[in-house]
Amino acid sequence: MFVGKESVRAKIRVVVKHILCKYGYPPDLQEKATQTVLEQAELLSAECSDK
Repeated sequence: MFVGKESVRAKIRVVVKHILCKYGYPPDLQEKATQTVLEQAELLSAECSDK
């Protein structure tokens, strides 16, 4: 899975945090939201690789 690579995970975290800031997402909730996005990306990646 591509998401397993730490460099890719780091880039996703940076992009997600930037988007959250841009749209006024509360800073204290950003870490949980970022973690949720990473989990969803991992699930989607696993689902796509099974096909």
